[in-house]
Amino acid sequence: MSATQNTVNSKSSLPALYGVKIKTRKSQQKAQAKYEPTVFRDGILKALSNAQPGEFEDISQKLDIAGNSLDYRKYGETLFEVLLTGGVLAPGGTILEDGAKRSPFYIFAAEENSESIKKHVDVFNKLIRRYKYLQRSFEDTVKNLLQYTNKWGSSDNNKLAMAIGLFTSTQMININVLTVLFKEHLVKEGLSLQFVTAVFKAYLSEQSIDHLGSSLKRAGIDNKLMEFFPPNKRDEEFFARYFEAEDMKPLVEYHNQKQKNSMKEQTVIRAKDMLQSEATPAEIINYLKHQMKEGSWQESDFVKIIWDSVMQAVDWGSRPEQIETQALRQVKQCSYILSTFSTNPKTELSLLQKVQVYCYEDTKLLKHFRQIVQILYDEDVISESAILYWSEKGASNQGKTVFLKQMEPFIRWLKTVSSESEDE
Repeated sequence: MSATQNTVNSKSSLPALYGVKIKTRKSQQKAQAKYEPTVFRDGILKALSNAQPGEFEDISQKLDIAGNSLDYRKYGETLFEVLLTGGVLAPGGTILEDGAKRSPFYIFAAEENSESIKKHVDVFNKLIRRYKYLQRSFEDTVKNLLQYTNKWGSSDNNKLAMAIGLFTSTQMININVLTVLFKEHLVKEGLSLQFVTAVFKAYLSEQSIDHLGSSLKRAGIDNKLMEFFPPNKRDEEFFARYFEAEDMKPLVEYHNQKQKNSMKEQTVIRAKDMLQSEATPAEIINYLKHQMKEGSWQESDFVKIIWDSVMQAVDWGSRPEQIETQALRQVKQCSYILSTFSTNPKTELSLLQKVQVYCYEDTKLLKHFRQIVQILYDEDVISESAILYWSEKGASNQGKTVFLKQMEPFIRWLKTVSSESEDE
């Protein structure tokens, strides 16, 4: 007899449990159950059927209890569709019209003011704190809804935007949900701009512009705000006019600073590359003058950018004894460029303070501060009066005691020279 036949015979000889019903595990039943969002919706509506609109604490309790019998984990997105729009979404983004009543609680039914929206948002907050696994479903639902903002009326869109502003300000959802609004048709129709404006306003009613900026940066959209504008309105002037008219000047200032920081980085990198490629001083100065004008920088601020470029262009050797030679040679070689952008006492002091902080933060240059300042003085980049003012009341706090002590011999010498000049 073959092995296969033996196996078949052994199986057929096993006793059968006639009349015994094999019980399926609940988890297996849930996994095998047919996906029926409308049935789940009806279960939510039944759970909330006795809730009175506006009784937010009662609604929160009913949603909490309903989670014990309804499968929130499987139907999380359906749950939030009901709580945001009042029903479930049909293909295409409209609300399914099958005769079912709307929920007694949903965002679209809120009054169009911040107080009402906050009370509705608090219900979501309590629900997600109770069922933490719902946060992912909540975020996915919001993303799905945002692609259909052209389907809702302006009032519903405004309520949803205000709610999202509050959701994101407390990190209930990530503000990167707004990237859905980069869809071409939404941007072109102006819906994206209108929506994010309401989101930002609600966010800023609870948090600072720095908080909003940090959220936008983490989401990777802090440099993409212009993409919410229709293509024919993507310029800095329109951006500023639009948000100032919306009473959001802090956002304009934040954006301008971001643009300036980006331009600063580009300038440092380009100037550093030009210095390393041995471009002529005239070429470098022309480029820097263009950037200074383009960025509307004050000379006292721009000279700090030039200093960063100059020092980053140095290929520092690994041997400590080479540091001084390299640093002093670089400062001397670039002194003509620095002097071009250091034409008044305010700029000279600003440059001195920049060098002080730079040498303090870059410890390899800590003990070479005096020599660097002396070269800047010898090459007519900074004046005697600027150095004396710095020593008396213009030094920055970083390393102040160390550098003042280091500069003592040079300061004494400058005062002697100054005194002799007065006597003559």
